[in-house]
Amino acid sequence: MNRDMIVHAVAGGAVTLAVTFAAAWLSASPDWESLGPDQALVRISFTHGGDRSASCRDRTEEELAALPKNMRRKQICDRSRPSVYVELDMDGETVLIRDLPPSGLSGTGTSRIYQRIEVPAGEHDFVARLRDNPATEGFDYTAEDSVNLRPGQSYVIEFDVEKGGFQFK
Repeated sequence: MNRDMIVHAVAGGAVTLAVTFAAAWLSASPDWESLGPDQALVRISFTHGGDRSASCRDRTEEELAALPKNMRRKQICDRSRPSVYVELDMDGETVLIRDLPPSGLSGTGTSRIYQRIEVPAGEHDFVARLRDNPATEGFDYTAEDSVNLRPGQSYVIEFDVEKGGFQFK
């Protein structure tokens, strides 16, 4: 082995060792926190489809007579879903207002939300409201919860019709 090859091997080993130690130090040493020391996290996350029944209408007798017998459905509805409207209040102040459009190319999919809200730790009162039918005056679903959030705590608000609406976890 000549001298250049030995120097090259030692230098390559030293660089490899330095990169390994740097990666190990960076993976554990610089402390990183996603929240401040007296902050908590509220997440609202759900998928829900708007109620299509608002866009339905009854066909007239003339419309029904013009159709073949096998296509004579009395009621017709739009294919697309309406938007889902959601609001979240914390301690009497509105912190979130969203009009969630349906997903999909034709607007036939569900509406989705994932929103992070950093709040001060402590006692909070939440009111969540949702309207999935544009013909409804007011809201179709409303729920309230009071919680004492610890610093660094993650508090989740979900929505599931089968479980009765909003779920606070």
